[in-house]
Amino acid sequence: MGKESGRLVLGATSVPCVIVVTFLCAAFFVSDIDPFETWKQRSSNWRSVSATANGLKQEEPIEFLLRRLVRGEDRIKLEATGFSCHSDHHTELCVAKKPVRIDNNALSVYIPGSQAKVKGMIKPYARREDQTAMERVTTVHILPGNSTNLPPCNFTHDVPAVIFSSGGFTGNLFHEINEITIPLFLTCRHFRSNLQFVITDYKPWWVSKYNRILSHLSRYQPINPAADGSVHCFPGAVIGLVYHENLVINSTEIPGGYSMFDFKHFLRQSYNLKIKNASEIEKPVLILISRRKSRRFLNENEMVTMMEQLGFRVIVTAPYRMSNLNRFASVLNSCSVMVGAHGAGLTNEVFLPDGAVMVQVVPLGLEWASANYYGDPASKMGVKYLEYKIEPEESSLLDKYGRDHPAIADPKSIFSQGYSAARAMYVDGQNLKINVTRFRKIIVEAIKLIRQSPLK
Repeated sequence: MGKESGRLVLGATSVPCVIVVTFLCAAFFVSDIDPFETWKQRSSNWRSVSATANGLKQEEPIEFLLRRLVRGEDRIKLEATGFSCHSDHHTELCVAKKPVRIDNNALSVYIPGSQAKVKGMIKPYARREDQTAMERVTTVHILPGNSTNLPPCNFTHDVPAVIFSSGGFTGNLFHEINEITIPLFLTCRHFRSNLQFVITDYKPWWVSKYNRILSHLSRYQPINPAADGSVHCFPGAVIGLVYHENLVINSTEIPGGYSMFDFKHFLRQSYNLKIKNASEIEKPVLILISRRKSRRFLNENEMVTMMEQLGFRVIVTAPYRMSNLNRFASVLNSCSVMVGAHGAGLTNEVFLPDGAVMVQVVPLGLEWASANYYGDPASKMGVKYLEYKIEPEESSLLDKYGRDHPAIADPKSIFSQGYSAARAMYVDGQNLKINVTRFRKIIVEAIKLIRQSPLK
């Protein structure tokens, strides 16, 4: 319960026909997986199913779905050799539209056929430019296969494999969503669950946390190579994930033409979220992301009292409460407004209903990061955005260093010393005491926004 009253702290033939119709209806309304497609996929998983504009279904070869993951010269090479890799600033993605063998014990992917010029190794995590992240990702070796070096198959699958790592920066919600979850959606959604995940650097807690997303993208339990140790044969494979930066999807550059609205719809399906638009919420609910370490609100109780006086039911939640997404996603889906200081907790805006308002409190020195990581992406996912830039008097840095110190007077000079110096000062070394009178104006503006017509 809360700190005050009203405040919450989250912690013959007819019978078979009826059965078939009931089964189909349940599948249609509860899940995006068609039970007859499961039967068809088990019979011949070398073909997938997609919806056409008139609602009819047509089969698409898995080769075609794999081909959509690469473009230009990469696609030409894929067509010519059956194997191709694409590299950009953030990620490497390799696609094989021919049978492959994955030796889990050696974490090696064999591409049979001497004509296949394969890449030697790849780290399947969408942050290749970040050395710190990639040090936590295990290398997958890609080798040409022939009659002399191909290991025998212990298991044979009739859907393609998608290999990715749950290493990197897992443990931070922003990185988990931005560098794994969204890339998984972009890479895998158009396969309509006809694929098998092989997760390197397997973390049971991460698989459990995102089980609903994984199970809505694949019909099968993920393979943990370290625990499995067998050789698995697949009709094709994807190694790595498609990436788009900072919670934004450019629908013109990805398979399926998906957008952030599509991703949020996928989340509503996966977590069975009932509220599509904030206008459906009768009494406005505000959730406050309560930090316990840096960028902590020093006068949090005073802030909450003000919000309650304005008519909100306030939910105060700490980061550790967010680990169970099965429960927390539903809480967020019931909220009209989310308030928090710049930080990974604001990634939860992906679970807000359309037309909800996200209020970001911007600490000193973090204006660019606040806008690029959370502010600008908000509108792309149907969330209205407000920001509150603190004054020096609201930062603990003023008391510590004084008004004339470069941390206050010249933040650019701190950033010129490098990322580590800037992070130590503004990200890890700063707490906030909000001017509640001034902040009240932002909350009043949020009320006006949620009273407006629903965001389309």
